[in-house]
Amino acid sequence: MKHVVQVTVEMHEVTSGSRSNLPSPIRAPRAARPLKRRPPKKTNELPHANRLPGIFDDVHGADGRHVCRRHELYVSFQDLGWLDWVIAPQGYSAYYCEGECSFPLDSCMNATNHAILQSLVHLMKPDAVPKACCAPTKLSATSVLYYDSSNNVILRKHRNMVVRACGCH
Repeated sequence: MKHVVQVTVEMHEVTSGSRSNLPSPIRAPRAARPLKRRPPKKTNELPHANRLPGIFDDVHGADGRHVCRRHELYVSFQDLGWLDWVIAPQGYSAYYCEGECSFPLDSCMNATNHAILQSLVHLMKPDAVPKACCAPTKLSATSVLYYDSSNNVILRKHRNMVVRACGCH
């Protein structure tokens, strides 16, 4: 005899404060939500000293081009046609890395020593060596609840699914 099991899963993000004030399960994508702005820096502070750029910072290089940083990317399992086997979540923020890695690479670009030297060689011989590339430097896992090929409900933590930080490599 075959039994049908129905599983209902609600995922809530709990922030600091009371657990009774859970956010609505329906949320706008990050790009549509209001942004928290930082107060302006004091004029005697270096613009990027001891901090990595945030995902919504308008970070430009000296020539006005965007430097390597993390950008929003929402992966919708519905858009991929996977909702017939993925139970939850219906999607997640995966992010991606994009931007220039031009010499000089400063501390906000989270560059490897190799990338710094590669950028310097590229500056001297652009046809011999490409520029360093903007790529993920930190990744994290995300959990997915899904049906396997035998219709068993599986909860699996998938590694390296979410970009946490970007840098020049």
